[in-house]
Amino acid sequence: MLLNFKKYGDLGPPIIILHGFLGSLDNWLSIAKQLSKDNQVFLIDQRNHGKSPHNESMDYFVLANDLLDFTLQNKLKDFILIGHSMGGKVAMLFALQHPNLVHKLIVVDIAPIDYAGGHEFILDAMASLELNKYKDRAAIEQDLREKIFSDVLLQFILKNLGRTNQNTFEWKVNLPILIKNYRNLMVFPKLDLKFGGKTLFIKGENSDYIDMSMLEFFETFFQKMKIVEIKGAGHWVQAEQPQIFVDVVSAFLKE
Repeated sequence: MLLNFKKYGDLGPPIIILHGFLGSLDNWLSIAKQLSKDNQVFLIDQRNHGKSPHNESMDYFVLANDLLDFTLQNKLKDFILIGHSMGGKVAMLFALQHPNLVHKLIVVDIAPIDYAGGHEFILDAMASLELNKYKDRAAIEQDLREKIFSDVLLQFILKNLGRTNQNTFEWKVNLPILIKNYRNLMVFPKLDLKFGGKTLFIKGENSDYIDMSMLEFFETFFQKMKIVEIKGAGHWVQAEQPQIFVDVVSAFLKE
């Protein structure tokens, strides 16, 4: 599969960044531009997201294999791998499967565990709209606001809104496949593998995605791991505290 991507920077070590569920590489543009001062930064749209191809298959093994294909196509090795949320699980699985390719691993506000869910109301809200009937974006936003009360979350979802060749609205994500395979994305594969490279977990202070009591469990997978909590941030750490996030990442890359 040929994934859509953007590259920033021409010098320095390569960094690959993977977005989260319902996200896209566009969510990381400002972070990439800052990190590209000293690195080559590759932003990827994962399958069924952004401008990458749509496909029936959607689980962490196929997502990690997509990443492997991308690294081979672009002749990348010994790179830093950063992943947020769903992208963090892909990054963890990839590092466990291909430790020889990953120099350092950065996992943003997600853990190598199964989750109960929590996105169902978002998926239901998106699926409830007959987008081809809308004439303007404001009307879509108004109707979504009746079901999605967080303005931050609403604006995040609206970034998935695009237009067809007939100039009608559509979701950029492959919504039916994401709904069908949602449970596949809530689990983390059960593996007896270890990653020996340096690993940084970044947790948002106001997020409950990482349970600090499970750090010893994390170490069964990632032997050289540490965790940094960023104050004043929730699950979207990089968007809520971007400068602190860049500072934390940059410091880790220099270790």
